[in-house]
Amino acid sequence: MTAAATSLSSQSDDVDVLAGALYAWCAERNIKLRSQQGLSIASIAIDLYHAGHQTQDDLLVALHECELH
Repeated sequence: MTAAATSLSSQSDDVDVLAGALYAWCAERNIKLRSQQGLSIASIAIDLYHAGHQTQDDLLVALHECELH
C-alpha cells in the first residue's frame, strides 16, 4: 500500500469512528444529526477525538462524561 493510500485509509477510519460515535449518541437521545444540538455534539466529538479519544467506545464514554459536567 502506498503512503497516500495508507493516509486515505487512516482518514476513512477516523471518519468512521467519529460518525459511529455521533450516530450512536444522537440515536440514544433521539437527536437529529443535522440539528443545532447534533452539530454542537459533532464539534465536541471532534475536539475529544483530537484530545486522544480515538475509538468509538472511548469517544462515547468521553461524550457521556462531558454531559455530566
